[in-house]
Amino acid sequence: MELARIWWVVLASLSFGIGLLGLFLPLLPTTEFMLAAVYCASRGSPRLEAWIRSRRYVGPLLESWETERAIPRRAKFVAVGMLFASMVMILLHLGEGWLRWGIVVLLGSVAAWLVSRPAPSVPTK
Repeated sequence: MELARIWWVVLASLSFGIGLLGLFLPLLPTTEFMLAAVYCASRGSPRLEAWIRSRRYVGPLLESWETERAIPRRAKFVAVGMLFASMVMILLHLGEGWLRWGIVVLLGSVAAWLVSRPAPSVPTK
């Protein structure tokens, strides 16, 4: 395997790993990292790309985003819930000041953007 393909596979693997963490950590976006993983994998290993797309938690999300720029209701619900929990934790534990409110406004803006995305026309599994 040539060096460039190896780097694409490494980048795809890193993006996939970070995207997986994003399923559980509210500040890491899952969809963007999974899209990056699929892109990098398509450059380095079509087999890895097919594997990523075949994951039952990732594949339907990627397809919905790529075809309609849509996010399933369940994914929105989980993401907004995690963002809200993060806001509460920041309000309770971060001292007074602009940083505290800046982060809360940023998280609120992300939540509003998520809610504004349409749901897929075909429900995901």
